[in-house]
Amino acid sequence: MDESRLTIRRAIKADIPQLLELYRHLIPGDEQPTEAQAGDAFARFLTYAGSAIFLGELNDVLVASCALVVVPNLTRGAKPFGLIENVVTHSDHRNCGYGRQILDAASESAWASGCYKVMLMTGSQKPSTLSFYLAAGFEQSKTGFQKRRFPVRSEI
Repeated sequence: MDESRLTIRRAIKADIPQLLELYRHLIPGDEQPTEAQAGDAFARFLTYAGSAIFLGELNDVLVASCALVVVPNLTRGAKPFGLIENVVTHSDHRNCGYGRQILDAASESAWASGCYKVMLMTGSQKPSTLSFYLAAGFEQSKTGFQKRRFPVRSEI
């Protein structure tokens, strides 16, 4: 496992085509937005101060990503909290430590933005996925609920 070559940075609008390709490894067969739709969503995403999509590149190839949304809050002394979503590593580059590095970068950014906690949810029941999040420093300490407009995706 060679983690040293991974470069982590924040996404910019020009990264959208590569990011959409990487998301195919998150949800194969998922409906893809047009580049214009994705560009609009990306611009709205950046209106939340501190929020970012983190990219992990290996030799200029995008291999991992996650999104961090910093949510303003009126409790906890008005400290915001972070939500991490869309955690993905290209299937050819899994089990190399890249996903953990991306999660670490997002967490550090949340702390720098004053967040008092960072949360993520997974629909996966795979022991390997749950172990991955535990090993990355997350604890399974809350009960999550959701209301969906679209059906849950099938397990990969």
